[in-house]
Order: sequence, then C-alpha cells, then structure tokens
Amino acid sequence: KGGPVEHPETVATAIRIGNPQSWSGALAAQQESGGWFAAFTDDEIVETQKYLARREGVFCEPASAVSLAGALTDIRAGRIARGSTIVCTLTGHGLKDPDLAIARMQGPVVRVAAERLAVEQALLPHLS
Repeated sequence: KGGPVEHPETVATAIRIGNPQSWSGALAAQQESGGWFAAFTDDEIVETQKYLARREGVFCEPASAVSLAGALTDIRAGRIARGSTIVCTLTGHGLKDPDLAIARMQGPVVRVAAERLAVEQALLPHLS
C-alpha cells in the first residue's frame, strides 16, 4: 500500500510492476488530491472482474477491475458517500488476458455454430 514492491506477483499482469517509473508522480498526485492507495488480493480482483461482467456485461482485464474494487471497497467503508458520482477507468479488455477468465470459469464450455441465430439461442436463456 503506497510504495514500491520488491517481488510483485498478481493476476493483474498490467500493473505487476514493482517499482514503476512514474511512482513519484503517482505519490505526488495522491498527496495533492488527498487520495489514498489500496491493495487487493487476486481473489478480490477476480471477483470484481466477474461482478462487472455479470452486472454490466463488461469484460475487463484484471488490472482494470482494480479501480472498481477500490471504489466498491471505499463505498462499503464509508470513505465515499453513497450516491456519489464515481469514474472508474477500465483500460483493458478481458481478451487481453483470457487464460485467467477461462481457468476460473464455472460451468461447462458451450460450443455453438458461428451463426447469429445459434448464438442468440445459446445466450437468450441467460439474459434477464
């Protein structure tokens, strides 16, 4: 939380940088804005990634899920007031790192013909 990490290891490969070049800039932005740093486990990151896919239909890569994990955690902790306007930047699509999503997928893989009607029929039972 708030410093270089000697041997970083995380499923969020896009932010697995132990000592980023822009560290001093990030620290200055945090201090000037009165913001804070937070850390999340791989399980928290993956759960947030799945939550976003279920709730909004957005498939982001793990590092992008971290911004939402932070917002949700801070809302629950009362650091951000309910009803506030929040912007979470998601810069990476889930297909950037599909192996993680596939490995943690629940249920069987469903194969369908690459035809619109077949895809619609496969998806319709799962849409609300």
